[in-house]
Amino acid sequence: MRRASDGRDLHAGGAAVLAACVLAVLPGAVLADGDQALALHDLFRSHAVLQRERPVPVWGWATPGVRVTVSLGEVSATVRAAADGAWRAVLPAQPAGGPHTLDVRTDDGGRRVVEDVLIGDVWLCAGQSNMELPLHRALDARAEIANSANDAIRLLKVGQSSSATRLERFATPVRWHPATPESVADFSAACFYFARELQKHVPVPMGLINASWGGSRIESWMSREALRAVGGFEELLGLLERHVADPGAAIERWGATWQAWWRSRPGVSRGDEPWSMQGGLAGEWRRAPAGLGPWEEWGDPDLAAFNGLVWYRTEVSLTEGQARQAAELSLGPVDEIDQTWVNGRAAGTTSGHATPRRYALPRGTLRAGRNAIVVAVLDTYGSGGLYGPADARALHLEDGVSIPLDGEWRYRIVPADMGSPPRAPWEATGGLSTIGNGMLAPLGAYGIRGVVWYQGESNTGEARRYERLLKALVADWRSVHGAELPVLIVQLANYGMPPTRPVESGWAELREAQRRVALSDPRVGLAVTIDIGDRYDIHPPNKQEVGRRLARAARHVVYGEALAPSGPVPRGARRDGRFVVVSFADVSGELIAYGAEAPIGFELCTAQPDSCRYAQGMLEPQRILLQVPEDFEPARVRYCWADGPVCTLYDGAGLPAGPFEIPIEEP
Repeated sequence: MRRASDGRDLHAGGAAVLAACVLAVLPGAVLADGDQALALHDLFRSHAVLQRERPVPVWGWATPGVRVTVSLGEVSATVRAAADGAWRAVLPAQPAGGPHTLDVRTDDGGRRVVEDVLIGDVWLCAGQSNMELPLHRALDARAEIANSANDAIRLLKVGQSSSATRLERFATPVRWHPATPESVADFSAACFYFARELQKHVPVPMGLINASWGGSRIESWMSREALRAVGGFEELLGLLERHVADPGAAIERWGATWQAWWRSRPGVSRGDEPWSMQGGLAGEWRRAPAGLGPWEEWGDPDLAAFNGLVWYRTEVSLTEGQARQAAELSLGPVDEIDQTWVNGRAAGTTSGHATPRRYALPRGTLRAGRNAIVVAVLDTYGSGGLYGPADARALHLEDGVSIPLDGEWRYRIVPADMGSPPRAPWEATGGLSTIGNGMLAPLGAYGIRGVVWYQGESNTGEARRYERLLKALVADWRSVHGAELPVLIVQLANYGMPPTRPVESGWAELREAQRRVALSDPRVGLAVTIDIGDRYDIHPPNKQEVGRRLARAARHVVYGEALAPSGPVPRGARRDGRFVVVSFADVSGELIAYGAEAPIGFELCTAQPDSCRYAQGMLEPQRILLQVPEDFEPARVRYCWADGPVCTLYDGAGLPAGPFEIPIEEP
């Protein structure tokens, strides 16, 4: 479920784009009186849902200086378009209901009419591939899609786009759709099932805005201001700004940064520069099969199940006349991130397995005679490599001649212990603010009830920083949509084989960061999914249960119902003789253990890393007693601590106790 943009600055030529947008006829808004100067923002289309019980902002563009009157049912507001044509009206808060007609008129005869508008609760569903995963890939897809029709649930899917600067309009057209078998099949399963379940308890129209991108890091969703508040991003943010002003200079500087990373790796000897004309250590390059394709299919046992970094290299000969020209290098799609050089000069970097790589090569890049093209490819999941058709790899000269890159390609595998390379700040899924600029900024101040956030897999291994980033992201959303905006977080599910002994786990640490953020903020809810993952698939299909648990969390956090929002949560741990007693809150009924008389998955640990031991537990209605081994002084308790742990502690509502790590209090 990884998709991508080419990472170009979609905001370039903003004045021309705005002028075109003002003159555009928007689908879903009925054009009246022959008007061509009045435009509504893309969000205000037929079948839209507006947020109930709050002032309703509506905005767009018109002839500068004209009066604009916006009407919705019996209420209206009049404003004047600014000098640049922008206008924004705010209608009084309205109760749930509809359908209504949104009627916008100007005093120079312009008119837009938007039909079938409902008023209810609007939810932004954002994140990476598990939020992106559509109904047609979820559990029991055929039956679920066939029975999905619901006119009181409306869907809007934001197209994937990234930008180095904030966009006012979506890069690709968006439309609202009533839930039907046709519209839900490619819509977020987790988001749809959440609304369907919530509507059983909150019977109002639901508007769902899905903005998701597989493989995306949290930093790509955050504004520059939020990243600056966290700290540590100043240099990269400066480089991002430079990329807007002078892309060529920024790419060259980034190439130097990438090369410095390589030279700093353990085991890299002096002079080992694979991007250079000489190619570094020549003896380490192997011949790739003709046609390339996913490296897992090459028959090399070292690549059969390899996720990591692989160097590619080929050469092409040019005449003096060809070498004097500017050119475009085409590599076709790459899974999933590339850093490309031509003759030792950085040409570009892109993420996303479906995005064709096209890099502009200014005059002076190419040489008469031998030219070296080197591509470092990072793959983190599934297949990897330059996998597109062979004819997609070519050098296109400005005189129209295309030179195929169909000669010999060689490759070099980078040991996994060398780590992952840095990510360019303008990269789509791994950059800074790029997805937020392209997919969230165009939402403006559109009224929403809350946010559902399903992301974290791409940030495992950096939990301490993730906790700060997630808090800053929540604050970021609230700066736009209101200080009381609720946020629901889907905690990472179990993934991978269960351990046979206590282990350290980046996935577990990130789950703990998610738990701590929810614990620190009464307007943040957590949906625990530690028991509904798939050890073999990072995209577990049971999104129905994800939706049910999200809806339960929303009923408590957002709507104030007096129910345990997400299953048993640890209240504390204390030493009592030869036992450590772990007490729980938010227990529906009593604690229960599935499959045995006592739960498994508890660990006792000292203050030192790699010191944990499995602990035998005794079950009581609201607490667990863990026996302390002789000659062992534990300082903390962990539960369900692994990438893919086996966890058996639940409550009477069938909700699991989530993973946690807490200190042990002395008596």
